[in-house]
This record gives sequence, C-alpha cells and structure tokens, in this order.
Amino acid sequence: MYECPFCNMPGRSITASQGSVFAIEDATPVSRHHMLIIPFRHCETYFELTEEELCDARKLVDRLRREILEKDPGVSGFNIGVNCGKVAGQTVFHTHIHLIPRRENDTPDPRGGVRGVIPDKMGY
Repeated sequence: MYECPFCNMPGRSITASQGSVFAIEDATPVSRHHMLIIPFRHCETYFELTEEELCDARKLVDRLRREILEKDPGVSGFNIGVNCGKVAGQTVFHTHIHLIPRRENDTPDPRGGVRGVIPDKMGY
C-alpha cells in the first residue's frame, strides 16, 4: 500500500493555500524558494485535476510568483513543471506542480529549459 507523503505531512508546514490547493516548500529544492502546489484531494497526475483545482492552482502559482519576486530581486525567471507517471520522473504519486525560481547564471546555458529532462535534447 502506497503511503502518500502529501496526504500525511507531519512536520511540514503549508506556506499558502487557494481554495482546493496548497503550497509547501520543496524538501529537496532545485533553487531557493522552490515551491510545490498540491491539491488537497489525492489524485495521481495533473490530468486528473478538476477545473476548480486547475483554476486554484493557477491563482496560487501567480500569487507565489509575485511573493517570490518581492522577497528575492535576484529571481529573473521561472520554470513550472509537472511530472506525470514513473517514466516522466514522478516519484510522489500525488499531483504536484513545481514552481522553480531561476536566477541569472544559475546554470551555464539555460537554453532549452524543461527540455533538460532529456539532457541530449536541451541544446537545439
């Protein structure tokens, strides 16, 4: 039986919420202020989100983006990503949207962005 870490989060504090979704800091962040936006309802992938959850997630992503930009002027870009299924790299099987702040020179060549999930496809 799979025990979902997002359905049972002792010791993890919710940073923000919007209706049917909430946000926490990523436990293993890619960058400072890396956030996860998660539906309260357990569902496995992004494709199972309801219209309400999608709308609430969008609002929360926008709000968190503004808050991050206010507290960290070094942030000049963002990656937003969702892993859907084991072959796509999903390791926690409860939908979660990554909001990853990016800063100038945080990687030698950011061109290709999320295409970096398959390293040979990043540069094009």
